[in-house]
Amino acid sequence: MKILIIEDEQAIRNVLANILKDENKKWEIDEAENGGIALEKIKEINYDLVLCDIKMPVKDGLEVLELGLNINPDLTFIMISGHGDIETAVECIKKGAYDYIQKPPDLNRLLNSVRHALDRKNLITQNKSLQEENKALKRKVSDKYEMVGSSQHLQEIQEMVDKVAATDARVLIVGPNGTGKELVAHHIHEKSDRNKMPMVEVNCAAIPAELIESELFGHMKGSFTGAHKDKAGKFEQANKGTLFLDEIGDMSLSAQAKVLRALQEKKITRVGGDKEISVDVRVLAATNKNLKKEIANGKFREDLYHRLAVILIPVPALNDRKEDIPELIEHFAQKIAEGQGKAPKSFHKKAIEKLKNKDWTGNIRELRNVVERLVILGNNPITEQDVEDFVK
Repeated sequence: MKILIIEDEQAIRNVLANILKDENKKWEIDEAENGGIALEKIKEINYDLVLCDIKMPVKDGLEVLELGLNINPDLTFIMISGHGDIETAVECIKKGAYDYIQKPPDLNRLLNSVRHALDRKNLITQNKSLQEENKALKRKVSDKYEMVGSSQHLQEIQEMVDKVAATDARVLIVGPNGTGKELVAHHIHEKSDRNKMPMVEVNCAAIPAELIESELFGHMKGSFTGAHKDKAGKFEQANKGTLFLDEIGDMSLSAQAKVLRALQEKKITRVGGDKEISVDVRVLAATNKNLKKEIANGKFREDLYHRLAVILIPVPALNDRKEDIPELIEHFAQKIAEGQGKAPKSFHKKAIEKLKNKDWTGNIRELRNVVERLVILGNNPITEQDVEDFVK
């Protein structure tokens, strides 16, 4: 810790320095006999704390306080004065001082103030570090789940995401396979107040019907063959965060009933257990199925549909937003090159036009695979002939 003492009287500087050194020998103590010298030091050195007299030649303490905080807004000042009154103390605090102490300072009062000020400085530093880590992580996540394109369809989706993200409203995202429904869910979570907590994903189509309830709600030891220990389910794992139920149209009716209860009561019960567990979860769901048809065929609960579809976000097929294909090609080519540690290949205009005219039944997922194939097998720049040779 670096501490600067600003005091025009040498004897008082010595006393303060000795008190601080006795308190902690690891503290680095620096001194300045007037405000001018102090400000030059503040410009050059990142101090953790400044003890500053108020009545001084060249520049008084209030001026040093104001100018010092302009140089370094995170600097912590404790003001000391033998000519103090309540008005001076109030003015110091208003200008940004951490504390105000009258001369001669009470030893315990001074040291307590110094300790608390340094603790505060530590917290500010840690908080800034965590904020930077969080920003870096968000940038990393944002890059992974970037929504690329400038079509009207995509702009409408982004506007809806911006509106619903700040709420806790449940969202149902619908669209064909490979259109990017997962990206929409991630963007809602990232822009929500829950983004400091996890977004837990469940692919309902990939989990056998007999295991989906255990996966969602957890189970107790011995509740079924293979349940060797208690296990928390996805609802518990997503507590205070977001639960993304992908391909919810494939969920069994019995599991649907339990999900409905969890949404209504904000409580779940593990398989084989009888204890109710409170959960605070925002649920996002996605499906490639027409759930109204599924309801008519008795395969999906209408009451669950209405619980989930508070906000409905349709994601269009790539064939309906072909104007985004050039941007998507450039984006995928860049990401693939980064993954391979190589310079990205460019695409000839005619190659892009040929790709735009293709029927993209596999949507964005198919386009990404095609771009990767062309990057690996094609020339640089990738030509119309490359598209004819490698894209069927």
